[in-house]
Amino acid sequence: MRPTIQTRELYHSTNGDRWYLARDPASERVFIKHKANLASGGHVADIEIGTFLKSSALGPEHRELLHLIGTLVEQAADTQETARDDRRA
Repeated sequence: MRPTIQTRELYHSTNGDRWYLARDPASERVFIKHKANLASGGHVADIEIGTFLKSSALGPEHRELLHLIGTLVEQAADTQETARDDRRA
C-alpha cells in the first residue's frame, strides 16, 4: 500500500482556490498541490516548487510559501544558537 501524500495548507483564496505544500513519503518528492474552486471546475494540479516560484505572478500563495521557508531558516538559526550556548555552559 502506497503512503498517503502529506499536505499542509499554504493559502486559500476568497474564491475557494487552495494551495498546499505536499510531500510524497514514498519518493520524498515535495511539490505544490493546487485545488481550483468548484466554479472553475475543481481541477487539481501538482506543480514543482521551482516552477511554482518562477511563475510571473507573485501572489499571496507564493508569499506564504516563502514565509514558510523563512520560518524554517529561523528555527534552524535558533537551534544552532541554543547548541552554541549549551557548548559554552
